[in-house]
Amino acid sequence: MGRAEPGAAPERVEIVQRGRYADELAVGQVYLHRPGRTLTEADNVLFTTLTMNPQALHLDHAFAQTQSFGRPLVNSMLTLSTLVGLAVAQTTQGTLVAQLGLGEIAFPAPVFHGDTLYGCSEVTAVRESSSRPGQRIVTFAMTGENQHGDVVVRAERTCLMWTEAAHADARAQAAADAAEERA
Repeated sequence: MGRAEPGAAPERVEIVQRGRYADELAVGQVYLHRPGRTLTEADNVLFTTLTMNPQALHLDHAFAQTQSFGRPLVNSMLTLSTLVGLAVAQTTQGTLVAQLGLGEIAFPAPVFHGDTLYGCSEVTAVRESSSRPGQRIVTFAMTGENQHGDVVVRAERTCLMWTEAAHADARAQAAADAAEERA
């Protein structure tokens, strides 16, 4: 690639946001998920009602004032879902085949309206899939902290992920199949 002549239009560069391929991940890598996400009362009420959870600790200020924390708690499933969501862009966006499971989930401290959740994911295991060539099983230890640095959620996330070459081959095959169908 040579230098562009003065006044010439710059070369177009296209960049697609994606996570990491399985072959780019190694045990011990830690991904910090920033920016964080402030969880509001509206988020909590919407998530809690969408998921049909009638827990008064999430929805009833008067009741929550009579309980241990003295105010409504953010639904723990919203906290967990937000932690996973924070991780997607850096880890699995466009490179995930399937989420295989979540395990070892803990909520060591409460989350309240207005708290900001920050996350990190550490790669703890990577292995070849025994049944799906070109794909690997990756396990992440995920941690979510509030704005004060208090750990509010921990979870293990296990994913089936593409290797870069296998994903390119699969996309090429899909394009060839689609072209054949149109013909």
